[in-house]
Parts: sequence; C-alpha cells; structure tokens
Amino acid sequence: MSTYQPLQTALLELEAAMKAADLWRMPTPDAEAFASQQPFCIDTMSLPQWIRFVFIARLNALIDARAAMPAKCEVAPAVAAYLQQEKIPAHHQLLIVRAVEKVDQVVTEST
Repeated sequence: MSTYQPLQTALLELEAAMKAADLWRMPTPDAEAFASQQPFCIDTMSLPQWIRFVFIARLNALIDARAAMPAKCEVAPAVAAYLQQEKIPAHHQLLIVRAVEKVDQVVTEST
C-alpha cells in the first residue's frame, strides 16, 4: 500500500486541527528564517510557523514527487510540549498532537 494517500490525509487532519485552534493564520516567515540550522527552526520561527511552512510543506513536496520518506519522524513530543507551554486549550492540544502522531506514524512506518 502506498504511503502517500494516508500521509496526505494525516496532513489535512493536522491542518484542520491547527485551523480549529487558530494556529494556522500567520505571516509567512522571511526567506532567511528557512535557512536556520536549528531543530524546528526554533531560532527563526514559532513552532506553528515551522509546522505550516516547513514540516507540512516538505512532506507535501515528497508526496508530490513520490519521493522516499524520512527514515524516522518524531515531531509529536515537541508539539505537545509547545502547546502545553503556550497554554493552548486542552481539546485543541489533543487534536493537534493526535494529528501529528498520525503523521509521525505514517512516515516512520513507510520505510
């Protein structure tokens, strides 16, 4: 079974969860922000910016190219910590973390 369709579905669920939590509408980071060498571009973007403009965008590019997936994906723990720190309402935290866990699972199991 192809990984691409389940991953695309999981990414759409993540987008919907972020929109529901009002974490989707934000300015596009400056071009220099994408050159960060830090995990999650933590020095140049907020985590929601990174999820939207880097994580989701790169995975969608891999889907479009029918390219190989990364060997491992473990983003959910960082997302959970961020959402808790930012005091995002619990129901939104749950939906977003579950969506990211699904993305992590689909990518990791694709190898």
